[in-house]
Amino acid sequence: MSEKKDWSATQYLKFNTQRTRPVHDLLAQIPPWELLPGTRIFDLGCGPGNSTEAIGAKFPEAKIMGVDSSKDMLEKARVAVPRVEFVEGDLSAWKIPPGEQEIGLLFSNAVFHWLRHEHRIPTMVRLFEALKPGGVIAFQAPDNYHEPSHRLMRDTASLSQKPWSKYFSNTRIGDLADTERPDLDPIEAPSAFYNALIPFSADVNVWRTTYQHALPTARDIVEWVKGTGLQPFLNRIQGEEVKVAFLEEYERRIREVYGELGDGKVLLGYPRLFVVAVRK
Repeated sequence: MSEKKDWSATQYLKFNTQRTRPVHDLLAQIPPWELLPGTRIFDLGCGPGNSTEAIGAKFPEAKIMGVDSSKDMLEKARVAVPRVEFVEGDLSAWKIPPGEQEIGLLFSNAVFHWLRHEHRIPTMVRLFEALKPGGVIAFQAPDNYHEPSHRLMRDTASLSQKPWSKYFSNTRIGDLADTERPDLDPIEAPSAFYNALIPFSADVNVWRTTYQHALPTARDIVEWVKGTGLQPFLNRIQGEEVKVAFLEEYERRIREVYGELGDGKVLLGYPRLFVVAVRK
């Protein structure tokens, strides 16, 4: 098992505008409700605070807490949104703190996809069940396992007789039974989330959107995923020269698939799954 490494908030924020757009789209679909004094909102997987800031702008009277497993992300978040309390926590094990009786919203932007299939929906249901009637869970997760950007990660890592090949020899890339592999599990079908939540919900709203991000060059696609899905692959590779060789091969393949637009830019398709449910 590879050593767990921290995230880079700086790398993540290179595309802050594009990454925050789904936050606003998700917030727009949360049913309006009166936030009583002391109502709590938890931003699960808050990252560098871009989602937390947007939540605070929409619900200025709420008491918000940000939760993330990355120390670097939390440091950036505390600077970006100083009025909010941020704490370290892992989504898979996180529980609603004792005595929190007025939770109005559990919000999560791009974190549930990091959980393996067998833990993803059970974790979501466990948290949703703990809400009071009228409480809302709202989350968004990238749904790009089958997109070229992510398929090419797996293809590049699986090449034989390359400088990086030995770092992937003890894992079965693409085999969902291997929970230690660097590639993430595909997101379940929308119906799976609906069926899991509807027994506890007055209303479940599920939708899928594919964003089309016009980026300057193919290298910018590489820079985008270096801050997210590509990181577990890079964390396995030892030596900067080997990492550079891996990235060069990955970028070459990206360039072949993502052709230039009329103005020289490239279009990164980025599907995301959204779910908003109200506790009954």
